[in-house]
Amino acid sequence: MQLSPILLFVYNRLWHAKQTIKALQQNELSRDSELYIYSDGPKNRKDTIVVDRVRSYLKQIDGFKTVRIIKRYKNWGLAKSVIAGISDIVSQYDKVIVLEDDLLLSPHFLRFMNEGLEFYRDDERVISLHGYIYPLEGQLPETFFLRGADCWGWATWRRGWDEFEEDGKKLLDELEQSELARKFDFDGNYPYFQMLRNQIQGKNDSWAIRWYASAFVKNKLTLYPGKSLVKNIGLDGSGRHCAMNDAFHGQICNKFIPIKKIPVEEHALARKQIIKYFQSNKKGNIRRGFNKLLVYFSKAKKLSF
Repeated sequence: MQLSPILLFVYNRLWHAKQTIKALQQNELSRDSELYIYSDGPKNRKDTIVVDRVRSYLKQIDGFKTVRIIKRYKNWGLAKSVIAGISDIVSQYDKVIVLEDDLLLSPHFLRFMNEGLEFYRDDERVISLHGYIYPLEGQLPETFFLRGADCWGWATWRRGWDEFEEDGKKLLDELEQSELARKFDFDGNYPYFQMLRNQIQGKNDSWAIRWYASAFVKNKLTLYPGKSLVKNIGLDGSGRHCAMNDAFHGQICNKFIPIKKIPVEEHALARKQIIKYFQSNKKGNIRRGFNKLLVYFSKAKKLSF
């Protein structure tokens, strides 16, 4: 099996980037994997200092087959950086594992991603693999599919990324014309449709909402683990795009989750459990966190990381 390159996006959060790298280094396939790190340029003079500190640390990274650092000297912002970086890598390798600088990972994360990329390489119904799953109460199978795509530790192929549509208005129109808006929002329990509308209006610069919508309107599927292989540590108010929110926190699974043949269709029970999870948190952390995000995005016209 030819291992996928790993693509990591960093900006000005040194502590978070160190945690992500440390978790990657503890993965069993790290020493045989190529790591590409895209470092965005500072947005202002104040950020120059912290960006330089991050870049000094990046020079010290080892534990991988190769480490290649791509520095931006101007601030590209998150969406432009991610879209361009992924496009560059899949054009060279046909597949990619994508991370941002605020993710803790299971030591089996890379194996799950690489085996999944190999297993579903030629199945065009499958657009991606995802390492994070919400801390759900019910029992889930070891792996299952959901319609759409996701953004907290994931992987795809060039054929999958070719489905990405940058034009949010086009995606919004397709959702409305197909009467999919409510389903897109997990039966009205999560504000994805509003986030897409805000992206069109310039109130946020989210690539992720467009990635989810691109997969959703084309009825593509993403493979998830039954227990999360990823934990987001960036929901502490440190990121440009993240309000403080602990509703998504759960335990990382430290056991290997095998890739096995399963029905390539959305898992109805998993979807119901996620809807129930959203419903149970509507008046709690999820709703408060997303209200903060929507307010923040409404004030920020030009966003970086």
